[in-house]
Amino acid sequence: MAEEKTSILLADVLVEGDIVEKDKIIIDAKVNGDIKSESIATHSNSNIKGNIKSKKASLGGKLVGNVNAEQIDIKKTGDIDGVLNQKTLSIEEGATLKIKTQTYK
Repeated sequence: MAEEKTSILLADVLVEGDIVEKDKIIIDAKVNGDIKSESIATHSNSNIKGNIKSKKASLGGKLVGNVNAEQIDIKKTGDIDGVLNQKTLSIEEGATLKIKTQTYK
């Protein structure tokens, strides 16, 4: 099996446009656009305006947009405004949420 690759966008990066990553992406940057990835992790400095589509999403930064993922984990530093559509959802105490959520099988 091929080794999983990880792309990292640090806090001093600004992306204007959509991101497509085949494997895993870690974001601590500002993104204005949709993100599609096998696995995504956002950190506390991230500021995303766009939708996320992924198998696994770990959200720890600011997001204005919708998330469609099999597994969504919202960290206590998460600030989410949008619609979540997932199989499983976990939320740490302290997260800021303005969401609608729907669980599917």
